[in-house]
Amino acid sequence: MGAVSLGDLAQSFLLRRQNVVLKTDMQRLSTELTTGRVTDAATHLSGDIGPLLAIDSSLSRLKSYATAANEAALFSGAMQTALGTIGDLSTDISTTLLAAGTVGSVSQITAAGISGHQYFETAIAAMNTRFADRTVFAGTVTAGRAVIGPDDILAVLETEIGNSGAVSASDIQSTVANWFDSPAGYGAVAYRGDTGLSPIDIAAGEEANLGVTANDPAIRSTLKGLAMAALLDRGVLAGQPAARQDLARRAGESLLDSQTERASLSARLGLIQAQIETATSRNSAESSTLQIARTGLLSADPFETASKLAQTQSQLEKIYAITARMSRLSLLDYIR
Repeated sequence: MGAVSLGDLAQSFLLRRQNVVLKTDMQRLSTELTTGRVTDAATHLSGDIGPLLAIDSSLSRLKSYATAANEAALFSGAMQTALGTIGDLSTDISTTLLAAGTVGSVSQITAAGISGHQYFETAIAAMNTRFADRTVFAGTVTAGRAVIGPDDILAVLETEIGNSGAVSASDIQSTVANWFDSPAGYGAVAYRGDTGLSPIDIAAGEEANLGVTANDPAIRSTLKGLAMAALLDRGVLAGQPAARQDLARRAGESLLDSQTERASLSARLGLIQAQIETATSRNSAESSTLQIARTGLLSADPFETASKLAQTQSQLEKIYAITARMSRLSLLDYIR
């Protein structure tokens, strides 16, 4: 059988093709040696990429949980800060109101009413706290305010007091309490939100319930006492020093009585914050474990890679030598 020979042009193309292949292999091996990871996962895993896909799916899911948990942590933090503000100012003003309501002069009661009005405004502002352009205490209605303005609420209460014929501090306390507790009162007129937010998935099979709203009983109880104090500044029971003193005392006592409910609400939210933190740590640990496993599947042996790189470099140098030698060939050299 006769030998098959290649012409000069065919040999040139063959050497050029081999040169490209070797350069590509050298670039790939250099990348793998530098990064420590293979560039072709399917070939490295012999086509069995099922475990890799499973790991990637789990990592993607954990990333979603991490995003949700982080948002929930910041959201609950904004809630806790607002509740802390309301709790601090309620404790502060209750002392002032009790003092004014016990042995306070007319000027002390007036000053307590002014402070009560200011604190009521601060409490309403806290209820309208926004985070990431979302109102945190408005439930599912996050675009607008959770509660109407403080002076709007006080105006409604003054109308209720007038309609009820209240003439004493006890009557006013009952009217204010009934309005805040009635679904047709505070819940329909002042509260502009809706039901609480749906639970947020923060881990596999675990949810964080951030459904606290400005319509929570603990918040309404606190607003009752602050509203009574603010009404003193609006001139309620004008010309009746004893009745105004009694109303200041009742407002202070109401704020003290609501302290337990506020603490319970804050503690409940604190437990949710701890749950989110625990879930975040657990998700992070699981993600780290999966990342290690993924790295193990795609890791390139540095010694084997270096050996292949040296071999490829040697082959490429030989190609260069052959190409250089062929380029110097001529008919004169051949017939000599």
